[in-house]
Amino acid sequence: MKVKEANIYVVETGSFRPIIAELITDEGIVGIGEGSVGFGIGCKGAAAMAIDLAENFVVGRDPFAIQDIWNDFYYNTFWGKGGGPIFYSACSALEVALWDIKGKALGVPIYEMLGGNQRKNIRVYANDWSDSSEFEFPEQFAERALEVVADGYDAIKLYPMSPYVPENDHDANFHVKNRYIDSAYEKRTIEVVKAVREAVGDDIDMMVDVTAEGTTDIMTRIGQAIEPYHPFWYEEPIDAFDIDDYKTLKNKVNIPIATGERLYTRYGFRRLIEERGVDIVQPDPGTCGGILEAWKIASMAETANMRFAPHNCGGPILCASAIQLACCTSNFEILEIFPYRPDIHYNIVTDAFERKVKNGRLQVPTLPGLGVELNHEVVDQFRVGHVTKKLQY
Repeated sequence: MKVKEANIYVVETGSFRPIIAELITDEGIVGIGEGSVGFGIGCKGAAAMAIDLAENFVVGRDPFAIQDIWNDFYYNTFWGKGGGPIFYSACSALEVALWDIKGKALGVPIYEMLGGNQRKNIRVYANDWSDSSEFEFPEQFAERALEVVADGYDAIKLYPMSPYVPENDHDANFHVKNRYIDSAYEKRTIEVVKAVREAVGDDIDMMVDVTAEGTTDIMTRIGQAIEPYHPFWYEEPIDAFDIDDYKTLKNKVNIPIATGERLYTRYGFRRLIEERGVDIVQPDPGTCGGILEAWKIASMAETANMRFAPHNCGGPILCASAIQLACCTSNFEILEIFPYRPDIHYNIVTDAFERKVKNGRLQVPTLPGLGVELNHEVVDQFRVGHVTKKLQY
């Protein structure tokens, strides 16, 4: 069996633009994968990189040779060594599509090829409800949090820091510029966390994500101030590459520290894990290099007694990838879910897992491969690239 063609899509769903790779074999098996720069800036660049990688290293190859193809991405592109989100979003989308083909060909979910399932079900937490650019006052966060809990979630992620931006269409990411956080904004951040905790009570787990907004001293001070409200974790308090300051902050803040969405490959995570810079690693299977690379990072973290919570800020194909990892990693903690996107976001596939959450849990999937199929009625208008070649046997 060989990959005979590849299609690349950038699907416009609003503020998210998932980058999707579709690989088709000469036996008619179709695999799909997603890269994770669909938010922020970079989706078009990742799509162009995916076209280049597919043309040079994937189309015409045996789709079962996943590690060998990945090694070509890493060693034979020059930019694989030390590559960033554009390169590894493209790499990840193609790698996941290869796993999807292999699972379908063998008739098993991907997790069965990575040690097998270890879960009765998968606990999830709700994201995408607390974009603080929409909320001006702590009470608004608290009111919305209660609505999310009423939807059945017993774990929620809170963004207390990104600036309030009135009268915008929320089709962008808003963050603090130049790490400037004055005392009033610092106080507001703490008040938001306090208001949400008091509203939802102590039985709801609350992840606090501050998206590396400030300097180490300020983010340490904020972390210490929110300790009484018992966050489940304190996510990305500072830039992920600053391992020494992560160690400093971790030793001063009595909250589990999490990071990883802006680190790439096991090489990017190595020092963070060796230095015990965090408590929870968060590789994204759509940017870290794919499913197998995320599995390796989780295994490295396990040797350092760290937990694994895959970052899952993307579309339904990325979500399906993260679910496979949740099933087969021993140190898995909890899975991120975006349940409040527009319908087109979920309609990229035929049966999105995000719509199957009940009481904050997902059932372990049993269908071959990723367990979802591309919905061509939605995505075909968004195709940006096609690669094919005459196969050699």
